[in-house]
Amino acid sequence: MKPSDYVIHLTLSVFLIVGVYQFYFWCQRHQLAEPRELKLPMDEWIPYRPNWVWIYSFLYYPVILYINWVVESPGQFTRIAVSYMLLLGLQMAFFVAFPVVTPVSWRSKNGRRNYSERFLAFVQKFDASSNSFPSMHVSVAMLTALHIYPRVGPWAAAFPVLIALSCLFTKQHYLIDIPAGAALGWFTFKLFALVA
Repeated sequence: MKPSDYVIHLTLSVFLIVGVYQFYFWCQRHQLAEPRELKLPMDEWIPYRPNWVWIYSFLYYPVILYINWVVESPGQFTRIAVSYMLLLGLQMAFFVAFPVVTPVSWRSKNGRRNYSERFLAFVQKFDASSNSFPSMHVSVAMLTALHIYPRVGPWAAAFPVLIALSCLFTKQHYLIDIPAGAALGWFTFKLFALVA
């Protein structure tokens, strides 16, 4: 590909990421049912480790953007972008029809005592405690890992695993949200492969 293709794809990727969040926030305001909690006893065994917010935020976006250097043609970029839009549609269906909220007590653990907690509070200011199930972070990380697997091999699996751990340790998600998110990302990849 030409250098201009990479610039165009990177620019489009940034706009797509920003645009996706508008739909994410829309779902928080247009739920069709009363949000519920899905807390299991095991959720309380997972410690609160706010320093994982740096993985939650700063590993997530660079790896997604890495796809721009993996694609081999503008057509492949377009197909991959459409797979993310398909995933967004499936996520929105869950967030609107089956809203899940994390407990207030989890966010109250954040005492803004250090840089990690202050940054986590900043993230939570925009990211309401709803839209929990399935984990959007994990589903996107899984879809991304499957797209980059041909280039990086088994190392791609480290991305959804680290993101899943960050979701749990920052208390942004229930344990059940993690496999559900991974399954949704995998399902989207397989579904899109049938039509792409």
